[in-house]
Amino acid sequence: MAPAHTKSALLSEAEALIRTIGYAGFSYADLSERVGIRKASIHHHFPTKEALGAAVIDTYLERFVAELDALAARSINARRKLLAYGDFFAASLQDGQMPLCGALAADATYLPVSMQQRVRKFFELHLTWLEKVLADGIAAGEIDGGQSPKTYALLLLSTLQGASIVAWALKDPSVVKPAYRQALERLAR
Repeated sequence: MAPAHTKSALLSEAEALIRTIGYAGFSYADLSERVGIRKASIHHHFPTKEALGAAVIDTYLERFVAELDALAARSINARRKLLAYGDFFAASLQDGQMPLCGALAADATYLPVSMQQRVRKFFELHLTWLEKVLADGIAAGEIDGGQSPKTYALLLLSTLQGASIVAWALKDPSVVKPAYRQALERLAR
């Protein structure tokens, strides 16, 4: 396997493990078995589990930011952007996986400080994006202006995270969209 392909496979499998059994729940032995390489080879790419976890988060954040930027650039109203954002969460529950940010937050106690900081950044990124879209929606008269964009952003993100945990526990991803849409409808004018 080429080094770049090996590194990519390691990141992909580590993300899947984090999203199914948690950061604390897997070892390099598990990763070695899934990718089909020796543990020593994993250490060549990622000397520590912390380095691997940080790389998983950083790689995921690059993809996620690109998706958010593409969504923000679309010429659709704020409500449709918020619905599409909710669809990201529903889609991330495929194959019995939790959204990465939720899975990492659940393991926060076991995460090294560098990873805790990245998880915080992850949630801040969600909230900042939501606040911007909500502020635009309030300015356009699509969203009720009774609360601040920050308050609404926390409500929507909390709804998605909570619904994702319930969906994961029930093994039923279909519960996410209705819960989120109901919260979003309460904000619409």
